Amino acid sequence: MNNPIESEANPAGLNHNRILKAEFDPRLKNYILIITTCTLILTVIGIVLIPFWLIFGRRYLNRYFDALHCELTKRSLQFKKGIFFTTERTIPLDKIQDLTFKEGPVLRYFGLSTLKVETAGQSAQSNSDLSLTGIVQANEFRTRVLQERDRVTENRPGESETESGSNPEMILLLREIRDKLHSIDTRLGR
Repeated sequence: MNNPIESEANPAGLNHNRILKAEFDPRLKNYILIITTCTLILTVIGIVLIPFWLIFGRRYLNRYFDALHCELTKRSLQFKKGIFFTTERTIPLDKIQDLTFKEGPVLRYFGLSTLKVETAGQSAQSNSDLSLTGIVQANEFRTRVLQERDRVTENRPGESETESGSNPEMILLLREIRDKLHSIDTRLGR
């Protein structure tokens, strides 16, 4: 299949819960190479490292690019990156608040975009819980993740359901707790 975002047609032995597997755009390697080179030029120590980066950077970026992995499963968004220092993140779909689509002038020049995953409970200091740069068909991936998030959160019993009294077991439990508290109050002489 040549589709950059694979569907649930499951090749032998792969994750049966996978809904989508995102592919990363090869232009991401050039973007990282240029950004890193510019950063090295702007720093005093970096100027010394530029020749090493220009010689070994392509090889490193090829390995880094091959190690990038992002997939949407029925319950979470999973991401893995890194060669020497690997980072693996699994974000439950019900914790995802929003996916922000971002394109700046440099990203647009390379034909790339960034998806920023914002989760419930993330700290106010950080801009996002996870940033995914260079996903092919990022808008479609974002839409599908949000659809799956909505599916997962709609299947969970909401607070309004229990508050409205539609759960008879909950009502019985609450009455039993009320009666026990009343009995304890009576024994204590209140």
